[in-house]
Amino acid sequence: MRTTSVLRWRPWLAAVLLAGLPATWPQAQAPAIEAARSGLALPSLGDSGEMTLGDERRIGDQIARSIYRDPDYLDDPLLDGYLQDIWRPLLASAQARGELPPDADQRYAWRLLLLRDPSVNAFALPGGYLGVHLGLLATVASADELASVLAHELSHVSQRHIARLLTQQSRQAPWMLAAMVLGAVAASKARNADIGNAAIVGGQALAMQNQLNFSRDMEREADRVGFGVMTEAGFDGQGFATLFDKLQQASRLNDDGSFPYLRSHPLSTERIAEMRARLALAAPHPGGHAGATAALHAMMAARARVLGESRVERLQALAQAGRQNAAPLRDPATLGLRYGATLAAARLRDPRTAQEQLGRLLATLPDEAAARQAVELLALEAMQLTQTDRLAGLERTTLREQALAAPGRAALLLGAQAAASAPEARALDSASQRLQTWLALHPDDAPAWQALATVAQQQGQPVRAARAAAEAQRAQLDLNGALDRMKSAQALARQDLGSDHAELSIIDARRREFERLVREQFCEERERRDPVCHKPD
Repeated sequence: MRTTSVLRWRPWLAAVLLAGLPATWPQAQAPAIEAARSGLALPSLGDSGEMTLGDERRIGDQIARSIYRDPDYLDDPLLDGYLQDIWRPLLASAQARGELPPDADQRYAWRLLLLRDPSVNAFALPGGYLGVHLGLLATVASADELASVLAHELSHVSQRHIARLLTQQSRQAPWMLAAMVLGAVAASKARNADIGNAAIVGGQALAMQNQLNFSRDMEREADRVGFGVMTEAGFDGQGFATLFDKLQQASRLNDDGSFPYLRSHPLSTERIAEMRARLALAAPHPGGHAGATAALHAMMAARARVLGESRVERLQALAQAGRQNAAPLRDPATLGLRYGATLAAARLRDPRTAQEQLGRLLATLPDEAAARQAVELLALEAMQLTQTDRLAGLERTTLREQALAAPGRAALLLGAQAAASAPEARALDSASQRLQTWLALHPDDAPAWQALATVAQQQGQPVRAARAAAEAQRAQLDLNGALDRMKSAQALARQDLGSDHAELSIIDARRREFERLVREQFCEERERRDPVCHKPD
């Protein structure tokens, strides 16, 4: 094994152990260790020593705040929509089984965070945040395999495995934790495990690293609960077995760092045997989960593969994939290949290749509503990227209008982007109305707020644009940034004599609310350093 599991983690993921540290850590190791020794590093867990759900949520919020600022964080409407279609039935199943408290929707964030990382990995964070790497989406062969991963991670949250581990680790020497996390930070930033190994001091720190992985009992429990959750949600439990087979095969190969999931979730023969026993006792599965067809999964896996690439030569190879074989094959693998080729060509700003590959994709597309919409949204996206109004017989204006009228977040956001890039009053009004309706029901959707800010700016409404930008910052947990933006919106509104009074009232109320949230956050951070904290007036 070339590097240990913690050294593969990003700084924000390693920060789960030191959630009380400031966002900017000193470069030198000694000052951080000294600060940790003085008791500044770890969050207060209360007199009982047990972590509450509120503690979990605060730690998860702090880590998520860093993830949102990571350049590899990705909010792709199509991939997010596909993940949500799998995630929502799992969450409903866990609630129906009684695995979660009745007020789980208020206590947990339940946010899926997509990372532009080619490694096969997924992880659960305190407070109901789950991370998914593009490499995992590109590797799993079906929606059932993906559901097995998400159900397993959901079960780590519902069974409070993370809280139990953090409570245990919080009793360890803080300076040892600081040294270990500094090693993770250095290794992640430099992409060099040797730097991290040099920063991790002493055999005790290395021994503590082993405690980062879930225990065998916790892994078995997450398998058992996750299996029940996914099968009762309508997915085929065979997805667990096929995924285990893939991971077992990968574990036999030389570990080159591509499967960090294997290190944080070690696959033992006992786990595999227990899962096969559950499958043998389970009732036969009636069929695939509704909406998660093989064609749609193949296209979303191809999308993840392309979005995970930044090298031009690799994108060029993906764009040319399948051109030698013009046969009208309808199998999912071919559909995925052509979907990925179209997206890769669009990212390269190559309209000719995008047109050719999109035409082949449309010619072999099955008669499935979800797959058809995914391809039409791809076509709209490709026209945006290549700055063309027509591809493979499809018109940008028509696709934009269809997207703005269609249900779903992906269609809404891509339609709004198209409206903002080629501004027409009617399209902008439609996008603005749809976004405001959506945000009334989903106020924590940061990209939707950002889309509304762009549309409002195109409409000549700078005050509304500034307020939407502030709400986007708030939705990504950047309260100080949100307050600054809202103050800017207020200043703009005061300068504009024609500003709507209702808009001014909303801005004033939101500014006061943001100030309250910033004060509360300030006090929570002080509580980690000083057990007696009085909230500022």
